[in-house]
Amino acid sequence: MSLVIQFAYLQLLDLLTTLAFLAHGIQEANPVVRATLGVSHSPLAGLAAVKCSAVLLAFYCWRTGRTAVLRCANLFFAGLIAWNLVALILKPLSQ
Repeated sequence: MSLVIQFAYLQLLDLLTTLAFLAHGIQEANPVVRATLGVSHSPLAGLAAVKCSAVLLAFYCWRTGRTAVLRCANLFFAGLIAWNLVALILKPLSQ
């Protein structure tokens, strides 16, 4: 279950970094998330829907014993969040 909790935490961090990107006028790179943002009432609502779906999928992976997939997803999102934070920190330097 700790893998699902870690995944949920990483989704929350990804949501926050995505909101920070949107606040700085940077478009979402993921086409699925971008489409969801286009049809939602607010960026937060769209992102929350995508992130809740992702956590449900992670829970499914955990329940069906696909922990290797969940570990890989956690590593991917940890790297993605680190990349997002570096990009947010360096953005003012490039302006």
